[in-house]
Amino acid sequence: MKPIVVYTDAFWALEDGEVNPALATVEQEVFGDKVEMRFGVTENGAYVKSGERFLDNLKGASALAIYRAQMTEDVFDTIRGDVKVIGRQGVGYDNIGLPFLKPNGIFGFNVPDYCVDEVSTHTLSLLLSLERHVCLQNDHLKKGHWDIYDGGYPRRLRGLTVGIIGLGRIGKSTAQKIRSFYGRVIGHDPYVHGDHMIGYGVEKRHTLPELLNEADVVILHCLLNDDTKNLVDQAFLNEMKSDALLVNTARGGLVDPQSVHNALAESRIGGYASDVFTPEDPNENEWNRKLLPFEKVIVTSHRSFLSAESELSQRRRVAEEILHVLETGQPPRWGSLTD
Repeated sequence: MKPIVVYTDAFWALEDGEVNPALATVEQEVFGDKVEMRFGVTENGAYVKSGERFLDNLKGASALAIYRAQMTEDVFDTIRGDVKVIGRQGVGYDNIGLPFLKPNGIFGFNVPDYCVDEVSTHTLSLLLSLERHVCLQNDHLKKGHWDIYDGGYPRRLRGLTVGIIGLGRIGKSTAQKIRSFYGRVIGHDPYVHGDHMIGYGVEKRHTLPELLNEADVVILHCLLNDDTKNLVDQAFLNEMKSDALLVNTARGGLVDPQSVHNALAESRIGGYASDVFTPEDPNENEWNRKLLPFEKVIVTSHRSFLSAESELSQRRRVAEEILHVLETGQPPRWGSLTD
């Protein structure tokens, strides 16, 4: 009997709101006839990611490939003894149920480096659009209002300091690219030594207040965990300069949207750009929705990772690692979360 690999919520497999298994071209190349693929259940054009129907669909699986679905205790109660490996189709692993993996004898992995170039480039795109008032000018001019001063004077970047919180793969890539525009880059990451940061042109700041007091731009590239949930709160924002810009291309849960809303309404920060929200669509949260009308806010739909190349690479690597574990019983070779 072939092992079953369940793709719980593969965004690339949806076509007109329904799963189309024929779109799994990369996966078929990797798996061949060695496994049976099963996809998540849908409702109203979207994947069901919790509840009885979701759990029933996991039964009998040997492996899971997850995207945004949360691996809760209920999930592990359902898959215990059957599932050998869970692959996260992305960089973050806050939804993979990390505390439950080892106790249940399940390998877990992510793909931490498939979109480093894309996310760092998207970060700069959002930031430079804020700095040069590109979106505001675009919106107003298309409505018939031509004015070179519309939005006010942009800042001269060479005299400004960028502060990056989180100097992992993506943070370091952003640091290297951003030095072409800004005068200085500082960073805060308790897990990265200052000597290492220097190699990327970044000066280490040992505390968040040090970085926030100094930075004209604050960029979030840190992981979401118990220590960083709602990291950006009122106290955080109060430490920022009143004209500083905040950019988040990491995780929505890092930011308390009510605090950001209040800071913008009171002109305590200069602007906000974000690719990520909790829940995913900012229109589904009261305070995220209230952020959208601000002219100094730029948003995108959690697509900073996206390019044709990055998506195909991520899909192939997830399939290859799942097959490796199923065939050998050995841990994943790349991105293992259970070493």
